[in-house]
Amino acid sequence: MLSRTKDVKEVVTFLDAVVKERRFIPSNFYQFLEPSINIIIRVKKINRKIHDAFIPSFRLCLQQIWCYRQLIEEVEDLRCTQFDSNNSSHEEKLLNLWNLMVPDKPLEARVSKDWQYIGFQGDDPKTDFRGMGLLGLENLLYFVIEYPQVATHVLSHSRHPKYGYTYAIVGINLTSMAYYLLKDGSAKTYMFNSKPHLPNINLFHKFYCYLFYEFDKLWIASKPENIMEFSMIFKKFENAIRTELADPASVFRINVEVDTI
Repeated sequence: MLSRTKDVKEVVTFLDAVVKERRFIPSNFYQFLEPSINIIIRVKKINRKIHDAFIPSFRLCLQQIWCYRQLIEEVEDLRCTQFDSNNSSHEEKLLNLWNLMVPDKPLEARVSKDWQYIGFQGDDPKTDFRGMGLLGLENLLYFVIEYPQVATHVLSHSRHPKYGYTYAIVGINLTSMAYYLLKDGSAKTYMFNSKPHLPNINLFHKFYCYLFYEFDKLWIASKPENIMEFSMIFKKFENAIRTELADPASVFRINVEVDTI
């Protein structure tokens, strides 16, 4: 948008509008990107025959950039959607979270102290989702669906008699961290290096899972005296992640290690 060329600005404005309408999806790439690429080639006087590698490389850049922008829009929508007890879909997801996290212990009632077992603060988890909305629930659910052994292993750490913490509340705090890393652009390193995938909601969920697993490792390794050390350790963790993301070559993967702590 800092270009002095009107045509270039119009390309950006057009692609931004497509993102706002949630139409920047693979099946539409050709329809939206080819005209945009042709405009840039014309405006910048790029010779297709001499610079034959430019077009596929530039096309991929446009895909990455505007998929990332659309992902921010999708994540924002989920964050702004408050958990609604009258919404059967929301309720089903919440109950599914319990059933997957604690498969051998049926929930006694929808509103119950049982929820504290998996780290919610009170008898009704809906109050804990206020800050991050449905995004917090979607993240917690994705973690246990995609990495069931890892999630239950992390839950066991959270139940440790000395180093325990509130699993769900920490998870929602990590959702907030992932959200702000996405919004300020820091997460681009993770998204753009997750080849062959383009930025999408599943990649955001995987990023969250990585953060949860790595935070749990740091927490246990830190051997905190009590939960009052949470803010300090959490900030140390965020700084470490930001340092890793500052390296454009960083690639994040969950490397599962089972311990007997």
